[in-house]
Amino acid sequence: MWWLDLHLDSKEWLRENLRVEELPLQVLQHIAEAGGPHPDKVSGVLTTADWDFIQTQSEFVD
Repeated sequence: MWWLDLHLDSKEWLRENLRVEELPLQVLQHIAEAGGPHPDKVSGVLTTADWDFIQTQSEFVD
């Protein structure tokens, strides 16, 4: 999963801003660079399953 290759600062931002509609451009870029979705817009990028993983399964010590 792309989460493992995501920049630490973007991981922290996602954890602190769970389930937001719009993601900052830098976070979007980091997700794409890590092999995640390549969105055309800043909203609706992550699925419910992605957010569930970030909330429940991702470790805070990366």
